[in-house]
Amino acid sequence: MRPIFRTQTGCALLLLALSACSTLQQGTAVHQPMTARPAPRVAAVDGSGSIYTGQGRSLFEDRRARYVGDTITVNLVEKTAAAKSSNASADRNGSLSAGSPNITGLPGKFLNKIGVEAEAANTFAGKGAAAANNTFTGTVTVTVIEVYNNGNLLVSGEKQVAINQGEEFIRFSGVINPDSVSAANTVQSTQVADARVEYKASGYMDEAQTMGWLQRFFLNVMPF
Repeated sequence: MRPIFRTQTGCALLLLALSACSTLQQGTAVHQPMTARPAPRVAAVDGSGSIYTGQGRSLFEDRRARYVGDTITVNLVEKTAAAKSSNASADRNGSLSAGSPNITGLPGKFLNKIGVEAEAANTFAGKGAAAANNTFTGTVTVTVIEVYNNGNLLVSGEKQVAINQGEEFIRFSGVINPDSVSAANTVQSTQVADARVEYKASGYMDEAQTMGWLQRFFLNVMPF
């Protein structure tokens, strides 16, 4: 029974490791939670004649997001480009030549007409280039999850699209200044502070393009 127990234990540990790796892959860097519900309205009558107070909106108030639970549409217009190139070269040459004239009276013929020649050359050339381009367009509607003391809005949200046997996730979070929100309750992603945008997918097509966990392990521990 011991071999069977050890085999079952090993399989359990392996499944735990695989689930942990899967959890890490599905992790997200956007602000949590990615949605929030508004506080319940409290019906009351005050001296100003208003029917609702607290989270309630007046009849002529605009509909731009400002409270927890409100939604706002973010126009994704991210476009970045970076390029870098470097080039270096070095060249060094040297030569040495020496000889002795004929001197009469020296014993042996090998001591006459002695010549020494030496040459050295060293060449180095290096070149490097890097370029990156990123374009992201689209829209995503997020929810206000917190209102800061200065009035700024912390928003977060995601959009999930299922296509056949795969799913695509678009996640966005950041801090919005209410003055940047248009009358249509939209804001450009370039006006969002601490913006975090993620575009991920799940399914067999995404798994086929992902390196296996054992291969990633050896890639991290191999010193060469």
